[in-house]
Amino acid sequence: MIIEKYRDNSRLARSVWWDKEVNSERGTVHLRELFGNKVFNFPKPETLLSRIIQISTIEGDIVMDYHLGSGTTATTAHKMQRQYIGIEQMGYIEDVAVERLKKVIDGEQGGLSQQINWQGGGSFIYLELKKYNQTFIEQIEEAKDSKALLQIWDQMKAKAFFKYSINLQEFEGDLEAFKQFEIDKQRKLLCELLDKNQLYVNLSSLNDADFACTEEEKKVTQDFYQIKK
Repeated sequence: MIIEKYRDNSRLARSVWWDKEVNSERGTVHLRELFGNKVFNFPKPETLLSRIIQISTIEGDIVMDYHLGSGTTATTAHKMQRQYIGIEQMGYIEDVAVERLKKVIDGEQGGLSQQINWQGGGSFIYLELKKYNQTFIEQIEEAKDSKALLQIWDQMKAKAFFKYSINLQEFEGDLEAFKQFEIDKQRKLLCELLDKNQLYVNLSSLNDADFACTEEEKKVTQDFYQIKK
């Protein structure tokens, strides 16, 4: 086990933790104290993540959570002097996780703070992936009528990445039938044409002129991935 290999004072962790310190109710209370109302369902408490981080890492290690949610992993890692990477696709990352990390830096005293005498400090960087097909999806969702959707379709034909199984000529030939559908079905059909593996610009396409990445975007990406020029 990791704790036996790397810790001088290692001890076996129990497989199941039943105590109240690690249930989601404690996480919910903490978030309510921070934001004044319920902003996330079933958030994990910092006391739970602190146990996991303590068992598996030492100060300075990188902790990664690719479903960041309410941000508990990041806030706990921050307080415990770990580096961290958090990934989240849902829009609430800006309103919950990012704002929560700002409060941690300001020295908020909920969760793990009093136990470890957290006084605030530190910093973090928030980045968004450069959109590609995701841009079309957002335009489709915001379209008010069929006319707007057909204009988006024209743009998609010129620039979008489609699923390999899609026959564009066949779809184009069925446009009159497409126009007869309710707008919700039209939105769904257009979204289904798009290759979901190309929602965002891939690292391998960073220098591809078709994606129009700015020099600043290239520099930030290269710094993040530690790519030598």
